[in-house]
Order: sequence, then C-alpha cells, then structure tokens
Amino acid sequence: MEAARARHVAAHSGADSDDCDTSESRGLCPVLAAIGVIGTEWRLAIVHRLLEGPQRFSEILKSNSHLNAKTLSATLKFLENQGVVQRTVVSTRPFSVVYSLTEMGLGLAPAARELRAWGERWVISRNQASARAAASTRRPPTIQGELPRVVIAEAGSARSGR
Repeated sequence: MEAARARHVAAHSGADSDDCDTSESRGLCPVLAAIGVIGTEWRLAIVHRLLEGPQRFSEILKSNSHLNAKTLSATLKFLENQGVVQRTVVSTRPFSVVYSLTEMGLGLAPAARELRAWGERWVISRNQASARAAASTRRPPTIQGELPRVVIAEAGSARSGR
C-alpha cells in the first residue's frame, strides 16, 4: 500500500504535471511532493529520531513501543529510496547497520522542530486540559474507607441448616 501511495505521489508531484499548471494548485505542488515523502507518522518520527544522530536499527526500534520491526524496516527502505536516509554497514564482527540522515534529510530539521512545537502547544496541551477536566468531574466512590466484610457460609453448614 505504501509503495502504491509513493507511485501515486511521484506521478502527481512532478514539475510538468497537469496539477501544477493551474495557478491555484501551483503553490500546493511542493507541499504535496513533500507529503509524499514524509507523509506518514512513522516516516517523520524516524526522521525526528535520526536528527539526534546516526542510530542502529535496534535503537530506533526501542525508541517507540508502538513501532514494530516490519514497519520500521519498510519505512527505512522507503526513506532510503527517497534519498532522506543513508544506510551504512559497519564492517565489525558481527556487522551492524547504522542509519543516518542525508543532506536532504537534514533539511527537514526546521520542519520537524516546528511540528514538534506545534504538537506540544496545540495537541498535547489540549489533551492534558481534557484529562484535567475529566478528572475534576469524577465523583468520589460511594463507599469510602474500608469495605464491609462479607461472610459467606460454607456449603456444609448451609445444608445442615435445612
């Protein structure tokens, strides 16, 4: 699915595309092309992580508990094919692979920083405010303190009472 989306974006993001010929859409063409490269949550998250410096596959994988190895592998391959990420095999025993950003990938640093700031200001603060509001409207439990003890009669004593 990701490859199909990449082909669709590549087909529609070229400078000679019909979509870019109209004056209304000419300003959107670079935006749509950029979204085609970094348009999923994991792509930008991985780029943001690699802004800290070169990372091994396992380091990137451990950076987010929701990320799985299959998604990470496919995303890194896509970013490498787009020229955003560089894969370097380190010839040690056992060998390891290090991923880093190319010059093109490093060019995303200002955009990644701005998206993070925007998320902290608008999304995270909104979620925290909603959580505080929900917590303040909760009613206390009807029974406070120690719960009453319930005595359950044994099966043998219940039969003997008949």
